[in-house]
Amino acid sequence: MAPGGMVHATDDVTGRDAMKRVLIVEDEIEIARVLRDYLVAAGFSASIVGDAAAALIAVRNSAPDLVLLDLGLPGRDGLDLLRDLRRAATTPVIIVTARGEETDRIVGLELGADDYVTKPFSPKEVVARVRAVLRRGEARDAEETIRIADVEIDLPRMRVTVGARSVDLTPTEFQLLAALAREPGRVFTRAQLLDTLHGVAFESYERAIDAHIKNIRRKLEPTPGAPRYIQTVYGVGYRFTDA
Repeated sequence: MAPGGMVHATDDVTGRDAMKRVLIVEDEIEIARVLRDYLVAAGFSASIVGDAAAALIAVRNSAPDLVLLDLGLPGRDGLDLLRDLRRAATTPVIIVTARGEETDRIVGLELGADDYVTKPFSPKEVVARVRAVLRRGEARDAEETIRIADVEIDLPRMRVTVGARSVDLTPTEFQLLAALAREPGRVFTRAQLLDTLHGVAFESYERAIDAHIKNIRRKLEPTPGAPRYIQTVYGVGYRFTDA
């Protein structure tokens, strides 16, 4: 293992400049190597760190495109690390952990994780989820800006402003907001919003949508407890205001 607890896969990725970089934060080295090997085979660059301190250093120094985060890290809980990551950056994070309780899922998503995979897992599914989350950060409309009331969503630049205030969203939060704002007034079910995020529904974990919407409201709304822009349609889902 390299200094700082990091294992690099540089020999597998030489000469592929457009490669996305994935940081695997996992203390079980065999699991980490399996994930790394599948990611490299799928065309990604992958590095491994085994603890929270090394993860923070790696994020600051190498700016990965996505982090795969285990929660059961030595010395420090992965949810505490996720809090620090979210204070520092909007880098997409997928939690990969043996902790499958709903409470852990909800807390992880509310802290800003983009997805949550429980062990044991299929490495191919993890790779598919990595691709899906990274696609959320890719602009789909080269010339499109959405303006509703005092909210402006610059799609190609992934920028959101409310009046003169800039709003920093993760790629998942941005894609959810854009999906709602593209069709103001339309009511989206949670299942439809899950499809928007994944392209296909990996699992019907609709509580994940509630957690992401809560985060968007906290950042976007002047009064999150009385939302002006993202409205709840009870028993159905959510819509963006058309007023």
